[in-house]
Amino acid sequence: MQNTRIFTTSFASVYPHYIQKAEKKGRTRSEVHEIIFWLTGYNEKSLQEILENKTDFKTFFEQAPQINPNVSFIKGVICGYRVEEIEDELMRNIRYLDKLIDELAKGKQMEKVLRK
Repeated sequence: MQNTRIFTTSFASVYPHYIQKAEKKGRTRSEVHEIIFWLTGYNEKSLQEILENKTDFKTFFEQAPQINPNVSFIKGVICGYRVEEIEDELMRNIRYLDKLIDELAKGKQMEKVLRK
């Protein structure tokens, strides 16, 4: 399960794929940002800095202002793994983000994606 390459991959290199996945299904960049902000506590300014600095995923999550306390409500399978069973915290956080973007692209209402 450990894929150390993803940890050193820049968030900026994956970010366009999140946007593309959402927009391809009629969702918006601002909805993707809302998910990122909800999950990590970042804001528009700090996200822009992360993208400009090509911050890696490890640093992206380690320096997140606050991982949302409701992440424990994110359940299900992403990339063949149950997110709630992933032991490595960093990999679990990455998969949480993948799962939320996936749910957005599948048409879930934002309130449900954000576990409100």
